[in-house]
This record gives sequence, C-alpha cells and structure tokens, in this order.
Amino acid sequence: MNISIVTVGKLKEKYLKQGIEEYTKRLGSYAKVEIIEVADEKAPEELSKVEMVQVKQKEGERILAKISGDTYMIALAIDGKLKSSEELADTLDKLATYGKSKVAFVVGGSLGLSEEVLKRSEEQLSFSKMTFPHQLMRLILVEQIYRAFRINRGEPYHK
Repeated sequence: MNISIVTVGKLKEKYLKQGIEEYTKRLGSYAKVEIIEVADEKAPEELSKVEMVQVKQKEGERILAKISGDTYMIALAIDGKLKSSEELADTLDKLATYGKSKVAFVVGGSLGLSEEVLKRSEEQLSFSKMTFPHQLMRLILVEQIYRAFRINRGEPYHK
C-alpha cells in the first residue's frame, strides 16, 4: 500500500520530526509512506471570515494538486467520524482488499481544510472532539497508521 500524508506547512519542531521519522521507518516493512508538505498561506493573525475562506481555498488548491484521481482520500476534520484504532485498521484492511493501493491522509493548516478538499475526500476522520495543533497531528496520525498495520497483522503492540 502507498500512503501519502499531505500536510500544510513545514514541520519545525525537532521532537516531532524525530517521532515521525521513527514511525515512518517502522512502517517501511508494511507500506510505502510519503509525507508531502504544501506551503501554508501567509496571513495576518486577525482574519475576517472571507479571508479565512480564501486562505483555506489557496491551501486546498495546493493539497489537491498533490493527490491523484485514483487515490482514496481521508481528510482529518474536527467534524469527521470518530474511530477506534481497530476501526482505522479495518478501514485500511478493506481498502487494501478492494484494490485501493493509494491512500492519502490530509492534515489541514491552522484554519482547517477548504470545502473543496472536504468534498473531494471519500472519508472524513476525527481523532477527538479536542483540538490538536496541526503539526502534532502528523505524529499522532503516523503512529495510528503504524498501529493499524500491527493490528491487521496480529502483531503485539501496547494498548
């Protein structure tokens, strides 16, 4: 399976980079994982609703340009479906079983994802009702993908 994690903005924190590198390395025996960063739209701290939509649209265009038409897209969204680790594992297993070899997880910027990105996604996934920094979500996501493959292979992993 080929998994892309498409994210907005550059990751700066060393500890997050190290964690992501560790889980990406572990995932190497299960899937090909690629992390694709697209530029975040520069914007002032205070934005009107119209400006927020414009920022998300520009970031959304960059995201969609990185995802091919034959890729199954899962957008991380606060209003998405909550799943357990086992349910995420089941989703990935079913995608592989039914020939979806390309899967992209999309993590938006600090303002979230554009309507166009959400409409393009086959699925919207929420990790919690809490809000997490979008850069931290990369680490949480790659760990959960790793956990999903371990679950699907029946391999031990801490609960």
